[in-house]
Formats: sequence, structure tokens, C-alpha cells
Amino acid sequence: MAAEASSSQLPKSVYDSRRHVGIHKERVSNVSSTDYPGHYPGEDHSWNLQKFKKKLQVKVQRLSTRSIEFDLVGVDASIANAFRRILIAEVPTIAIEHVYIWNNTSVIHDEVLAHRIGLVPLNVDPEFQEFRTSSGINATPNDRNTVVFKLSVACERNPKAPKGSIGQYINEYVKSGDLVWEPQGEQRSIFEVDPAPTNKDIVLAKLRPGQEVEMELHAIKGVGKEHAKWSPVATASYRLHPLIILNPDKPVPRYLATKFAECFSPGVVKVSIDERNMRKDSVSREVLRHPEFEGCVELKRIRDWFIFNIESEGAYTPERLLPESIKVMRAKIASIRKAAEALLTGGDGEGASADGDVEMGDA
Repeated sequence: MAAEASSSQLPKSVYDSRRHVGIHKERVSNVSSTDYPGHYPGEDHSWNLQKFKKKLQVKVQRLSTRSIEFDLVGVDASIANAFRRILIAEVPTIAIEHVYIWNNTSVIHDEVLAHRIGLVPLNVDPEFQEFRTSSGINATPNDRNTVVFKLSVACERNPKAPKGSIGQYINEYVKSGDLVWEPQGEQRSIFEVDPAPTNKDIVLAKLRPGQEVEMELHAIKGVGKEHAKWSPVATASYRLHPLIILNPDKPVPRYLATKFAECFSPGVVKVSIDERNMRKDSVSREVLRHPEFEGCVELKRIRDWFIFNIESEGAYTPERLLPESIKVMRAKIASIRKAAEALLTGGDGEGASADGDVEMGDA
């Protein structure tokens, strides 16, 4: 065959048409799940734990200090999407919430500067902190629910620098690295690493001689659905694994092999090389535009094979993010279970999850 679709030896089970979403020139097909009882006559597709465990796979494809790419195989799209939404909105982190401004003579308004500071990601592990809300029993700050930073920067001229040269000002920029942790209570012994911004070069404001910023900042635990500054990820996305099936009954003509390969993302299709790695394909459908390739190839996606890409903001290492989202989902399931048991037993309508008290309204 003149052109081979690159795919790193995918298992034969991925070629089962029941697992495919069809990609056509102007539409997609077979998008609905078929894994439920009664869809196929005479076949039992009721949920079975042993079958689920056999099909479930989680495999890390790439890991760096700030990002991770992994495959989640054998789950429904609703489960994969639930993990994505939890990662963005419900995995707790620590961010600056309360800003006490003693002096701000920069050109940036107090509210704007406070907002910029709140968005600075911190390296504080949320495990040690209790939830603190703006009102209620946990509203009083203490060394178990609040991390305090000081920010004090004043700009002045550098008398040693020639006039008009670079470096004529001292403290020309207010940066995230200027945040100084002020230990409270027993925090010095609690933290293995001093709390600080994950990126110390974020510019918060520009100053000129005579201008200064002095404030106290309180960081507390929160979740992304309350404000984006508490989201632990910069991005959390997934896509279905591409599948390119070449028709053995109608091979690509040798003189068109190069043109055929150029219809796909770089490295997906290689000329005269039997090597497979289809995960790079963007499924652009470019090959379907050319009549000379009609019937030579089918474009599909594997409906239960999700390629996740997650970028951590620093509070969690990338490999911790999926387990943390699973922990949140398990707490939600426990809440629903307790609420359902209360209904069945005619209780008072309240149930308690493993992670705290939950009312029926929350469930």
C-alpha cells in the first residue's frame, strides 16, 4: 500500500463498529451510546462491575512539571465530561480573597489591583486548610484556614543609573514575587515549603518614583465555580481518539500517496511506512474533499477512548488532578446515596457524606 495510516498498534477491539462515531464530509453519525439494555435484541448490556473493570484503562502518555496527557478508556462520555467539569470548577485550591490596602498610589485602581492579585496562583496545598466562607461558623480567620501575605513595594530613582537608561528606577514593577508570606500560629511547622506564587514574574503594577503599594493579603480555600481564581487548572480538555481505516479493496494510488498524506496532520500518515500513531490527527476531513480519495478511507472516532490534556496551575502536581476529581465525585455519590436512603427509610430528609454534612437540597 502506498500510504499507511499511522497508528501505534491499536488493539483489534477498537475496530468494533459499535465503538465508532462516524466522521463524514458535513455531519457525524452514531453519536448516541448503545451500552444499555434492550438496544440490541437478545443481548444483555446491563451494567456489570467485572466487565467495566476489564474495559477500564487509564494510561499516562506525557507528563511534565505543569501538564499531563493521559488516555481514559472504557467510560461513557458523561463520566469523562463530569471529570472535566469537576477539574475546572470543584477541586479546591487556595487563592487570595481578602485584600487590605493600606496605601496604593499607583495608577491602577484598588479594585483592579486586588483582582489581579487574586488571580495569582499559589503553591499552597489545600489539604491542610478548612473551608472558610465569607459568613458562618468558619468565617473567623485562623492559622488553619488563612494564609497571610504582605506586599510592600515603593519606587524610587536609581542615583547610579545614567539619565534615560534602562534601570533608572528601583522597584519599577510590582511583581508576584514581591508577595511575602507572614507565618501565623503554627504554620511554620505545618508547611514543608513556604507558601508563595507559583510564578514570581507576573507583573501586577508599574510604578514611578514616589508611588508605592502596601497591603495585607489573606488567602483562603475555595472552588472554581465560585470564582475562576480557585480553579486548579489552566485548561482541562479531552477529545475522542481518532481512527483512520484504509479500504484494502480500494488502496490509495501510489502517485497520489503524497497528496493523501498531506490531507492529515503531520506524522499521521506516512508514505510507504507501516507505522501507526493516529492520536495526532485533528480529523480535519480534508481528505473527504477530494473525489479521487472517495472510498479509500473512513474517518471515525472511538466513542469511549478519551485523550485528556490538563495543565496544572501549580497547587497540585499534574498527576494528582485526576485522583482529586475522583475524590470529589465519590463525595457527591455518597451524598446522593445518603439522601436516597433517607427517603427510603422515611428519615428527616438529611444525610451525611463521608466528607461532611449534606442536606437534601445540596444533593
